[in-house]
Amino acid sequence: MRKSFYISLFFIYGTFIASSQLQLTWDDFADVSFEPKYNSVYEMDFLTPVFGDQIQLFRGKEVEIIGYFLDLSGNGEIFLVSRNPMDTCFFCGTAGPETIIEVEFKENPSFKTDQIVLVRGVLELNDDDVEHCNYILKDAAGELMEY
Repeated sequence: MRKSFYISLFFIYGTFIASSQLQLTWDDFADVSFEPKYNSVYEMDFLTPVFGDQIQLFRGKEVEIIGYFLDLSGNGEIFLVSRNPMDTCFFCGTAGPETIIEVEFKENPSFKTDQIVLVRGVLELNDDDVEHCNYILKDAAGELMEY
């Protein structure tokens, strides 16, 4: 009886852990290298991501990340979470593409640029669509972090 209780408890705990989101760090997203690949649409080479084994474990999983919120379009159409604030983000030339994540929110957030947020969503690894970031969080939600 006691043994079956512990076995049941183990399976319940394992199911809970497997179904909960995983909080990643920016070091996790650095598990990528880049190689040039010709893009026939644009008729030029693009640096294409080659995702490492560790980050691939999270493909299709619900994950969380804390970073700086960026409304890249300025009008609520393109959202990112970044390792760095706007003035030192990837697009300003001081970081690599592994330091930003495109976010497709379920509902448009009310965050302001450079607020620190926790964002959770399903991780997509993008290695072929040059119109989007290498990392994308889909069905995302977020919350403002208080420091």
